[in-house]
Amino acid sequence: MMNEINVTLQDGTVRRYPQGTTILEVAESISTGLKKNAVAGTTNGTLVDLNHSIEHDCLVELVTLDSKIGLNIYRHTTAHVMAQAIKRLYGSKSVKLGIGPTIEDGFYYDIDMEQPFSIDDLAAIETEMERVIQENLPIVRREVSREEAFRIFKEMEDPYKLELITDLPEDAVISLYEQGEFVDLCRGPHLPSTGRIKVFKLLSVAGAYWRGNSDNKMLQRIYGTSFVKKADLVEHLYMLEEAKKRDHRKLGKELELFMFSEEAPGMPFYLPKGMAIRNGLEQFSRELQRKWGYDEVFTPLMMNNRLWEQSGHYDHYRENMYFTNVEDTTFALKPMNCPGHMLIFKNGLHSYRDLPIRLSEFGQVHRHEYSGALNGMMRVRTFCQDDAHIFARPDQIEEEIGRAIALIDHIYNVFGFEYKIELSTRPEDYMGSDELWDIAEQSLQNVLDQRGIHYRVNEGDGAFYGPKIDFHIQDALKRSWQCGTIQLDFQMPEKFDLSYVGEYNQKHRPVVIHRAIFGSVERFIGILTEHYSGAFPIWLAPVQAKILPVSENYNDYAFQVKKSLEEAGIRVELDVRNEKLGYKIRQAQLEKAPYMLVLGENERHSDSVSVRKRGEGDLGMKSVAEFIALASEESHHELD
Repeated sequence: MMNEINVTLQDGTVRRYPQGTTILEVAESISTGLKKNAVAGTTNGTLVDLNHSIEHDCLVELVTLDSKIGLNIYRHTTAHVMAQAIKRLYGSKSVKLGIGPTIEDGFYYDIDMEQPFSIDDLAAIETEMERVIQENLPIVRREVSREEAFRIFKEMEDPYKLELITDLPEDAVISLYEQGEFVDLCRGPHLPSTGRIKVFKLLSVAGAYWRGNSDNKMLQRIYGTSFVKKADLVEHLYMLEEAKKRDHRKLGKELELFMFSEEAPGMPFYLPKGMAIRNGLEQFSRELQRKWGYDEVFTPLMMNNRLWEQSGHYDHYRENMYFTNVEDTTFALKPMNCPGHMLIFKNGLHSYRDLPIRLSEFGQVHRHEYSGALNGMMRVRTFCQDDAHIFARPDQIEEEIGRAIALIDHIYNVFGFEYKIELSTRPEDYMGSDELWDIAEQSLQNVLDQRGIHYRVNEGDGAFYGPKIDFHIQDALKRSWQCGTIQLDFQMPEKFDLSYVGEYNQKHRPVVIHRAIFGSVERFIGILTEHYSGAFPIWLAPVQAKILPVSENYNDYAFQVKKSLEEAGIRVELDVRNEKLGYKIRQAQLEKAPYMLVLGENERHSDSVSVRKRGEGDLGMKSVAEFIALASEESHHELD
């Protein structure tokens, strides 16, 4: 008689099955719908294929297509189908396969072959992929010895797979996945057959160094994506097109916001219009922080290396820092503002009554990034960090963190950003005692729990000196960006021997709360450019109104209007080119100015302007004073 085993299901119920029952059979025993929707399972937390046999008592969870893990498995199988199609089209021995993982929203495969791919080749590969899917080939996992794996991939003349096998640990389980004539080295799991794939699209071709190392050969990388429903693919492709149109690098050039030069890789140059946006952001935040009880400071860009050794940044961060020697002394360009603020606090004596002390700075920092990682304003080597450090008594921690959350929430609401919160706990290289870390993590958790704020815990992603609350904003395309952060730190006050005088004239150690809202001003400008698609709200727009005289006859009047608007604090540009009005209007639309002011005989005669608003069209004639009031009211309304 066959032995039976106990299988504990996700909901806690225990069922008995014959030993050797597969994950698919477990799904079928629960419901036909689950059998149809399941793509894999887990046994005691380990991901396995649907045809995996269960031999011992265990906890089984079923993975369905509507889960993130399920979609990743679906896409991973699509990557294998793509590799199989390429081998069929270009010859099995001619195509050497690198790796083919899933990524956010899709997958890729790195390929080494003589013939260069172009975007035009993707259609032929897609057609062959359709054939593989139509054949509905069973996908079979096979565990092999290291020797057999070597033999198989030597016969296939595939050096990259041989290298991967060589680098596997001695005790690694080596598995192959086979579908028809195609064999790949893979951990899995995969769909049970190629016919389960419904819709897919190959997107682009790029170059990529083998294993990300520039000393290795450059391979060709084909990116693709796949979905269960066609509607999801259509929406994704629409979002990709939108993202291309909104690309901040493209818009930054077209709208003359910023530029980059080979003379300073990864270091943005702000053009006048970009500087207007940066100043607008800083002014807005600066004014709010003043009202919320912050004092603004400024610290040097370069400080003695012993300061960074004292703070712990040198030990934990030196690969990302820039150093220079001055008079036989090593100095470092600051990668963060915190140590400078510790010195400012230490500069004076503080009573318990003085706390909290809130120091803010728009501080320019420098961090080394590899050239391959640089990405417009999103990943740079120098940026302005809108830092603040709150020096507080232990009994003030939770109130101050609550205030910081409220300020960040207020600022994000002005931009229309929704956001999610993560609580990041101690990393592997954490500094300080477990006891202090426990207190710090509990304090952050208490604040979030008491305010009923939904959050997820991100294990091990805290700063080396303390746990943190991270704010992930969502832009207009529903992409997530980590910007704001609140970090609780018991370590820096210890390292810098910071103190305040208590009620009974005894010295006490303050706690430091690190806080950033924009995070990196550069990155935030990049995000805003894409979020608004370059059509900034009037309070932030580099040019708030564009004056368009109908002909040269009205240029003198146009200059008068410009002067009046500038005196009222409105950022304005005047187009006095000898061009037709229609052409000037189209140009102003491309520049995404919130308002166009058309000037002709009627307007000059009545000391007025004809107003056209972005997105709304003609608002009719208004006096100059009326337009100033209108623009001012709209600007204030956006900031409320």
